[in-house]
Amino acid sequence: MSGVPPESAVVWRNRAMTLFDRIPMPIAVCDVYGAIILANPAMAAEWGATPGGLRGRDVLDLFRPQEATQVERIAEALRLRHRSRYQISVRWRTPGGTERYGELTADPVSDTVDATTTLLVLLRVLGEHEPSTPTPPPAEPPATPAEARILALLAGGATTAHAARETGLTVDGVNYHLRRLTRRWNAANRTELVARAYALGVLTPGTWPPSAAPLD
Repeated sequence: MSGVPPESAVVWRNRAMTLFDRIPMPIAVCDVYGAIILANPAMAAEWGATPGGLRGRDVLDLFRPQEATQVERIAEALRLRHRSRYQISVRWRTPGGTERYGELTADPVSDTVDATTTLLVLLRVLGEHEPSTPTPPPAEPPATPAEARILALLAGGATTAHAARETGLTVDGVNYHLRRLTRRWNAANRTELVARAYALGVLTPGTWPPSAAPLD
């Protein structure tokens, strides 16, 4: 805040944080990869957690997108610094077992055009389904088709740049998918990512060049 005395900036920041905490709509601030930096109590309440307990979690691991391709298009647009409002239809299960559905809205924000972008994410709850008997959530594939394709290329020795050309993504787009996989599988490096891809059935064993296993 140029020209604003430091003490005034602190006062306004504290007021903004108070407003952020009191807004009844679930809100989070995420980095460009979807990791939560800050969440308000309403967002944390959706998971029976404290705001600090959500820090570092991937917002798209908490709220399941109904269309994976929609997420990939948005991720690529963010890598290219396109500044638009993005909406994703999502589902999630509350700690009490209720299946809810709604819409995530992500607005890219930054202090300047060249500054690192963060995402202001708002959750709009549209409805819920109360199951008559508790049922586990449906099993999700361990990797999306785009992620499986990238892993197959890496298993065959491709560089990040080559994988980007083969998949039609940017290098940043490929790194985005690899970063999500690394967090999801708790892998130490790319070698471990490929090993886990075979162990989880994402890649077809015994074939060369490596290929993604067919989806069930």
